[in-house]
Amino acid sequence: MALEVTVGIDIGTTSVKALAVDADGRVVARSRVPHELLASHAGELAHRADRAWRDGVLAALAAVVDAAAAGAALEVRGVQVAAMVPSLCAVDEQGTPISPGLLYGDARGAGADRDARSDAGELVGFLRWLSAQHPGAAGFWPAQAVANAALAGVGAVDSTVAYTSTPLYDGTGWDREVASAAGVDDVGRLPLVVPGAQAVGHVAAAGGAPLGAGTIDALGEQLVAGAVAEGDVLVILGSTLITWVVAPGWPQADGLWTVPHTVGGQALVGGPSNAGGLFVGWVAGRLGVDRWHDRADAAGGEPALAPDRVPVWQPYLRGERVPHHDAGRRASLHDLDIGMGGEAILRAAYEASGFAVRHLLDLSGLATRRVVATGGGVHDAAWVQALADVTGLPVDVVAVPEGAALGAAWLARQTAGLEAPGAAASRWVRTGRRVEPDPRWADAAAARYRRYRELAG
Repeated sequence: MALEVTVGIDIGTTSVKALAVDADGRVVARSRVPHELLASHAGELAHRADRAWRDGVLAALAAVVDAAAAGAALEVRGVQVAAMVPSLCAVDEQGTPISPGLLYGDARGAGADRDARSDAGELVGFLRWLSAQHPGAAGFWPAQAVANAALAGVGAVDSTVAYTSTPLYDGTGWDREVASAAGVDDVGRLPLVVPGAQAVGHVAAAGGAPLGAGTIDALGEQLVAGAVAEGDVLVILGSTLITWVVAPGWPQADGLWTVPHTVGGQALVGGPSNAGGLFVGWVAGRLGVDRWHDRADAAGGEPALAPDRVPVWQPYLRGERVPHHDAGRRASLHDLDIGMGGEAILRAAYEASGFAVRHLLDLSGLATRRVVATGGGVHDAAWVQALADVTGLPVDVVAVPEGAALGAAWLARQTAGLEAPGAAASRWVRTGRRVEPDPRWADAAAARYRRYRELAG
């Protein structure tokens, strides 16, 4: 008897990840296809969309299906794609990208009427730039639509992704006036919007499995991380650092976003920061350090690295999103002296990421009890330890770091009719390990956090 799986695909900032997952949430096969990030200066953040959003998706699907099938008879029951928002590129008649794929924070989205609480309006800026550069393009699609066209021939997005395009999407359809003002008179050049768990087509490369309309990467993470109780803090250690505090009702705080939780009656307060993997990886790369291994010194650094001998980063290589909403901020390193080495500078980078999380927790004014950490950064033990040390909270690390792909695989089950629409993915939630704050670092990290806040203003 064939093993039934669904496949979730995540178009990430630096790679496409895919998972084949069985009904109980066990990963049967995984794949990762790296791609280039275009970030030559602080105002650029883009993909080669034909490679990352199309070719990479097809390659990741093929790899995971082949790997899973090699181990057992396999039946793919559904496929779903997750990707970041906002994103946008110009496409030709075949749905193939003919422009860079612009990503959140790219300066080509500047000048739009944006809402700092959600970045709403940024995609309109992208559309304005792309329509001017590619007036003859057949369409203007986000990553999810490009991937769906590659997989099943339909350039579609789900209504949740469309809502992030506000005010271009008004809740019922694409707003003709907003589109026209951005240089696109025919809203038929924008992707088809498909509601809920409805399939947009079938994937021949996956045995004709139905394809969901796609989702947001952070939503996929949220579905399967298990941060569902009041006081839980979901931290996504990805290229972008994302922090959400789970709270009842609809609390709001200056500079932070409030978005709906998948759990009724609750909200998520926080938002994205640029103090994530792009920053930490940049520092490690300049130091020539390999971050991707569990070092024996992870719980507090090497013995020679004293807790009070660490400098303080302002981690703004390309400005900051929440809570400062300031694209003009730049990075700087403070309190460094000749006796400090590379380990101290890297530890400072990890702490700066944790400080960004703690800043959002403080601004929220909400009680917190633990961090649930997901994303590729959980492979870096020193980063996770620093997050625990600077927040003073235990960190529960998910068992499957590719949370966006795992969440997409869960949504694919709904499209396939294997789960009820909106069903909670609680049986797929698994914790890999718990990391406790190291008391040896508490006082020194707290002092550096005060310095971080003083410098950040």
